[in-house]
Amino acid sequence: MSKLRIGIVGTGGIAINRHIPTFLQLNVMASIEGVYDIDQVRAEQVASQFNILKVYPSYQEMFRNVDAIVICTPNKFHAEITVAALEAGIHVLCEKPMALTASECRQMAEAAKRSGKVLAVAYHYRFMKEARAAKKVLLAGDIGNPLVVRVQALRRRKVPGWGVFTNKELQGGGSLIDYGCHLLDLALWLMGNAEPIEVSGSTYNALSKTEGEVNQWGSFDHQTFDVDDHVTAYIKFSNGASMLFETSWSNNIKEDVVENVSISGEKGGLEVFPLTLNYAKHGMLFNSQAAWIPGEDKPDVPQAENFIQACLGHAELVVNPEEAVRVSQIIEAIYQSSLSGNGIKF
Repeated sequence: MSKLRIGIVGTGGIAINRHIPTFLQLNVMASIEGVYDIDQVRAEQVASQFNILKVYPSYQEMFRNVDAIVICTPNKFHAEITVAALEAGIHVLCEKPMALTASECRQMAEAAKRSGKVLAVAYHYRFMKEARAAKKVLLAGDIGNPLVVRVQALRRRKVPGWGVFTNKELQGGGSLIDYGCHLLDLALWLMGNAEPIEVSGSTYNALSKTEGEVNQWGSFDHQTFDVDDHVTAYIKFSNGASMLFETSWSNNIKEDVVENVSISGEKGGLEVFPLTLNYAKHGMLFNSQAAWIPGEDKPDVPQAENFIQACLGHAELVVNPEEAVRVSQIIEAIYQSSLSGNGIKF
C-alpha cells in the first residue's frame, strides 16, 4: 500500500478546521478519497471547498473504497460507526471523546481487537511538544513516582455557542466530556496510565442557566442548557497517587484560559505548560523552565502521521483504545458521583 486511502465521516467544524487540512498536507502518505455527512448539501460544499472528488451517500458505501476513516460526528454516533468500520476491515481515527458511555467504549475496543485493525482516539494534547517532552522527563525518573497531580482546563465565559456542543442527547455532557477530557487523558498518560480506584465529582451549570450572562463564544438558549459548564473531581489511584481535577467552559477567573497539568513526585515536580521542573538540591529550591523543546508547535500533523504509520504497520499508536476507555470510565464516574452525591468505587 503506497498511500493510505482515507474517508471523512462528518463534515462539521472539527473536520474542516483540523482533520481535512492536516491529511491534505500529508498527501505523500495519505489521500482523502471522499466525505460523508448526514447533511448531503453540507458534504457537497465541503468536498468542493477542499477539491475532494467523492461525496458518499452513506458511510457503509464509503467503506468499499477506503482503508481508513476519520470520524468527526457528534459523540452519540462514534461507537456505531467505529464498530461498523472495524468489522468491515477499516482502520479508524475517532474524534474524542471515544463514545458517550464506558460500555460503548469497551465495545469499540473489543471490535478493534477482533478485527486486528487500528483504532485511534484523537486526544491530541499528547502530541503537543511540551507533553512529549514531559513524558521523556517522567520516563527518565527525574521527578520520581507521581504523588499528587493537579489538572486544570479552564475557560472564562467561553461556552461554544455553535454546533451541538450544548446538546446533551448528542454529546453526552458539556465541558468535561468536550474539553476537560483532553487534559484528563494527558495527565493519565503522563502518570503511566495509573488505575483509578475511587472518584468523587461535582458538576455545575449555574452561570449558563442564568439569562443574560456574558459569553465570548456565541449565544445559546440558557433555558434548555442542561450540560455541565464547570466540573471538579478528586481521583484516587491504586498506586497511592491522587488527582485534583477541574474543568470549565464558563468560569469566573481572571485569566482567559488556564491549561496545565502539574505533577508533584517523590524527587521533584513538573508542570507541562510551560514545561518547568521544580526540585530541591544542595539545600536549595530550583525552578527550571525549558529554554527550547524540539517538535511541532501544533499537534495535528504528528497525530495524523502516527495514525497513518500505525495503519501501515510502521508505528505503535500513541493513544491506544484501552487508554481511551479508561478516560471515559473516569468521566462517567464523575457524572455518576455528582448525580448520586457519593464517591464511585471501581
